[in-house]
Amino acid sequence: MMKFGGCLMKKIKCPDCGADIDVPDDVMLNEIVACPDCGLELEITKIEGDKLSYQRVVVEKEDWGE
Repeated sequence: MMKFGGCLMKKIKCPDCGADIDVPDDVMLNEIVACPDCGLELEITKIEGDKLSYQRVVVEKEDWGE
């Protein structure tokens, strides 16, 4: 954890590019965070103390009968 502008930050690793993603200490369950390097969006799925679980946000596209 690191302190950033008076707010504690947690770090997670981007599963795509490996960049560090700063997550605010007050992050909430189901909140979306984005990788600053590649833009991948991750949803926080579990919070246990300083440990966070997360998964990729998958956007389903409609095929409109194609």
